[in-house]
Amino acid sequence: MQLEELKAIIRDVPDFPSKGIVFRDLTTLIKDGKALRQISEAMAELYRGKGVTKVVGIESRGFIGGSILAYELGCGFVPARKPGKLPSVTVKKSYAKEYGVDTIELHSDAITPDDVVVLHDDLLATGGTMNACYELVKSMNPKKIYINFIVELTQLDGRANLPADCEVASLLKY
Repeated sequence: MQLEELKAIIRDVPDFPSKGIVFRDLTTLIKDGKALRQISEAMAELYRGKGVTKVVGIESRGFIGGSILAYELGCGFVPARKPGKLPSVTVKKSYAKEYGVDTIELHSDAITPDDVVVLHDDLLATGGTMNACYELVKSMNPKKIYINFIVELTQLDGRANLPADCEVASLLKY
């Protein structure tokens, strides 16, 4: 099966989380073992040989693909969490969302200057959360940062909100 054909497995949920929104539900993709394996291999192939040492997955759906990607690359996984969820000393970044302000946190010792990092989330919509995560990781001075998504909603132009000097990859585009 070609990657583009995997779109047929993703469930569209109309009017979720609010009227007029079509939610792309990736749970139907990840519950299919063959599709999950294909996505996992395609994501890993993007970064093999690039010296990746850490994958940062954004809460919560980014934990799934991010953990798989870290496993496939043989590197560490770092959770980017909502405030108050990490047990040790954290660094944080607040950012504007459609309806207010949100914050993302990492453990303060999660990323070092020797790290090459892939930031992963399941879906790129407006890019606000990923940009905040990028800025937070960048402040920890890693050697290199890549950004990765399974799905990108191109009509929302989320790439415009991501750093121009960072390689951004998405496997499926709508």
